[in-house]
Amino acid sequence: MRSNFGEVITAMVTPMDEKGNVDYDSLEKLASHLAENGSDSILVCGTTGESPTLSCSEKIEILSSVKRAVSGKAKVIMGVGSNSTDGTLKFLKEVEKEEPDGVLVVVPYYNKPSQTGMISHFSAIAEKTTLPIIMYNIPSRTGVNMLPETVAILAEKFSNIVALKQSCPDMDMISELKLKCPKDFVIYSGDDSLTLPMMSIGVDGVISVASHLFGNEIKSMIRNFKTGEILASRNMHLVLYPIFKKLFFAPNPEPVKTLLANKELIQTAEVRLPLVKLTQDEKAELLSVFNSIAL
Repeated sequence: MRSNFGEVITAMVTPMDEKGNVDYDSLEKLASHLAENGSDSILVCGTTGESPTLSCSEKIEILSSVKRAVSGKAKVIMGVGSNSTDGTLKFLKEVEKEEPDGVLVVVPYYNKPSQTGMISHFSAIAEKTTLPIIMYNIPSRTGVNMLPETVAILAEKFSNIVALKQSCPDMDMISELKLKCPKDFVIYSGDDSLTLPMMSIGVDGVISVASHLFGNEIKSMIRNFKTGEILASRNMHLVLYPIFKKLFFAPNPEPVKTLLANKELIQTAEVRLPLVKLTQDEKAELLSVFNSIAL
């Protein structure tokens, strides 16, 4: 395999204090907890990390802090993608100084580029860095879908394009990706609830939100599937399925931050506008589902 990021990558939240400042103490505490509880790699400054509202200097400090906290116990991946190729390249230059283990680059959002435009965008980035790149396809946020043929062209052309995070519920696309892409190209589910179904047709692991709270259980589900313990894997999926879905009943990362604060893994559930904290009724609804998970 091209990717050595493992089976469970946690898309990590960015803890904040009551004033909305990054809480670096909680950040390091949480990163260490994740590295010790099922996360092979930690993705910082992705959507779950509220990247759209973080400054470039905050992102660099977050990367540095998480690398220090995990101290080699987990790989650290940095979200660097934007809807500007030039802007992505300039930020990537700064990120490279911190020596992350890899970068996540989303399909450009809002501009809605063509497939040719996507190829040019990712090619420009891959040509300018030696860091391993995970491409990120999430049509619900970008407004455009990167097709399997496009992924295959890029995976064939660039050895440092090592993986794809696929956040799209189209199972046929997974089959097409497996048929068209190089055998060593890694595909991650970008949706916790689809990890096991997608693994049945070749997905290698997950870039997860639920692993903040159930990292060891998700790792067990994946390992059991790969070793032929299908019933055990399915049972774990079904146990966790309610929380997989409930973590997205409000905008991400509002629900997961609420649970992490409740578990005292971070100090507050604070998010930056335009996101807002859950209402008391929403919090009670979420906690009811979380507390019903029988493990």
